Amino acid sequence: MTGHVIRVFGKFYTVFYDEGIVDCVLRGKLKILSEDNYSNPVAVGDIVDFEVDSNGHGLIKNVHPRENVFTRKDGVRSREDLIACNLDKIIVVQSFGIPKLNLRFSDRIVVRAGKGGVPVALVVNKSDMASDDDFEYVKEYYKGSGVDVFFVSALTGDGLSNLKELISKKRNLLVGYSGVGKSSLLNKLYPALDLRTSEVSESTGKGRHTTTNVHLVRLPDGTEIIDTPGVREFGLVDVDPYTLGNYFMDFKKASLKCKFRPCSHEHEPGCEVKRLVDKGKIHEERYISYLNILYSIKENLKNMY
Repeated sequence: MTGHVIRVFGKFYTVFYDEGIVDCVLRGKLKILSEDNYSNPVAVGDIVDFEVDSNGHGLIKNVHPRENVFTRKDGVRSREDLIACNLDKIIVVQSFGIPKLNLRFSDRIVVRAGKGGVPVALVVNKSDMASDDDFEYVKEYYKGSGVDVFFVSALTGDGLSNLKELISKKRNLLVGYSGVGKSSLLNKLYPALDLRTSEVSESTGKGRHTTTNVHLVRLPDGTEIIDTPGVREFGLVDVDPYTLGNYFMDFKKASLKCKFRPCSHEHEPGCEVKRLVDKGKIHEERYISYLNILYSIKENLKNMY
């Protein structure tokens, strides 16, 4: 039998198939038909072959090839955690107010999504708390980047119709800090979900985790939502320093005019990216974000050897 993994909880995997759902474990020597080095062999979104015994327990025998993946760094072994796969869209959710807007975090997700071959959009919640300058800052930051930006408010409903159109009839992965309002937005869009929400701590400016494991929700209109536990840090493992700029679309276009190729856009003379930063054509904060990611990748490579 063949089905889709819709929930991962420890060593157990919930699989959806034609006859319903079944909880499964992995066969001891599971063969994956792809070249990977992940810390976990199966993730939400995987298509799997499985069998069910007489007691109704499932055993996953095989994982089908993946169209794309979304991963994060496993800090212990410098490997990657496989979060979800076979996605149509990654939605990075941030907020104005508390938790504080952090576009450098979004940039890391954009790089990871680009590496995994998944389109990405940024949704900034709590637009009712933002000023015109706040809106303009985000727009200028991502100008020419290829990242679609949506301003929404779970409180007032502003922008929600555009968000619903964005995610409709697609498999969407939601990523963001705890407290940015992922669950509140989903409840507003799909009241039947009735997801648990929590308040943001005034002392830390962070929310509590209301989602404790990765799971996929299938909605009647064909939309699929994969909600993730709030993520506070996001490392990158397998990005080459000289190809990092390819995931900053505004940098990628400019790099065609760089004097040296490949160009890291860090120290090379005649770098078109640095020239555009100096001219104000590329946002300076976005360039600093790029350098921070570049340095973290180099540091990680240094520690690996």
